[in-house]
Amino acid sequence: MSPNSVAETVASLMPRARVELTELVAFKSVADFDQFPRSESEAAADWITAALRAEGFQDVALLDTPDGTQSVYGYLPGPAGAKTVLLYAHYDVQPPLDEGAWTTPPFELTERDGRWYGRGSADCKGGFIMHLLALRALKANGGVPVHVKVIVEGSEEQGTGGLERYAEEHPDLLTADTIVIGDTGNFRVGLPTVTSTLRGMTMMRVRIDTLEGNLHSGQFGGAAPDALGALIRVLDSLRAEDGSTTVDGLTDATSRWEGLQYDEAQFRQDAKVLDGVELIGSGTVADRIWARPAVTVLGIDCPPVVGATPSVQAGARALISLRVPPGVDAAEATKLLQAHLEAHTPWGARVSTEQIGQGQAFSADTTSPAYAAMAEAMAVAYPGEEMQYAGQGGSIPLCNTLAALYPQAEILLIGLSEPEAQIHAANESVSPQELERLSVTEALFLRNYAAS
Repeated sequence: MSPNSVAETVASLMPRARVELTELVAFKSVADFDQFPRSESEAAADWITAALRAEGFQDVALLDTPDGTQSVYGYLPGPAGAKTVLLYAHYDVQPPLDEGAWTTPPFELTERDGRWYGRGSADCKGGFIMHLLALRALKANGGVPVHVKVIVEGSEEQGTGGLERYAEEHPDLLTADTIVIGDTGNFRVGLPTVTSTLRGMTMMRVRIDTLEGNLHSGQFGGAAPDALGALIRVLDSLRAEDGSTTVDGLTDATSRWEGLQYDEAQFRQDAKVLDGVELIGSGTVADRIWARPAVTVLGIDCPPVVGATPSVQAGARALISLRVPPGVDAAEATKLLQAHLEAHTPWGARVSTEQIGQGQAFSADTTSPAYAAMAEAMAVAYPGEEMQYAGQGGSIPLCNTLAALYPQAEILLIGLSEPEAQIHAANESVSPQELERLSVTEALFLRNYAAS
């Protein structure tokens, strides 16, 4: 099997890949069933189940995980005595947010300016298509040289831990020599990258109550405690003057990232920061997004401006995300965040917190043989480029669960979520060229790894 023949096969499969990704993106598979019907996620899981069966996978199953969602599993046997590789992706997606901000409908894959737009196109339905392309290319060029397990999660974006708990309860299911997590991305388009660290995360709701009910702001304002004002003070306490995260007792605020650096001008462009607006925090950009904690206020429940009445608010609520770097225990960070919110609530207001998601940070062993096999594959798939190591500010809680269950397994993180993909935002997209090159990469990696 020559690298050229693999690349030619993948190129010939790209029209089919677009059709399949179009079908998969069409499912509104947001695993928050208060917002989107459960039937949409179930239909996406059924589509993936059928796709695996069509590729000859055995033991294909819908796994009912403890958080009430479904993951899809399949096993493709390889040659006798071959190594086993687990390929991971997830089919659940983030909500589309403001659909009016999308140039084209979020659940219709649309080509524009050389990219394919749609929710989940990069994160991470495209990751599943990448796995299919790699396996098809191998089948057409001598066969798949390893045993392959595929697991496609149904609730990764919610952080509710369904697949982690299922794996812990069924530890034999996902055993593998190497695990490829197809849910990160290149540092930039055309620069082959493996993600060597992930930040952990916790999500928490905080509610503040001060009155039995809303009051007229003219009659009572100035003395009656305002719950929304109290909430604003609490949220402001989570940041220093320069925007750095400040949670009482949380360390690593000055940690440094020693690997690939992120040029500040490039970051401003990638993040679409408005002219004249400063970045927050201190240290290098890589320090801030890969090596240090980061708090984000994800949402606030309060009256909208349109239709608001002149009232002192009796209650207010917010959803907070806290990302923590490797070396910081997410459970301990959760306790510190909860204690901070309670300690900084003013005026004796009543405060309650609810943790709704948590995942540990992850750090890979990049000296393992699988990384050498991946470096060789990336050098071929991306001529003239060498594999780079980068961090990832996001979280994939399953990584630490798999590392704990299978300590001898090598874990690699690749994927389609480079900066231009704008995952989790409006107008998410995938580069079809990256999909093609990374599919070639994965096929060559499996060949190299089988021979190592």
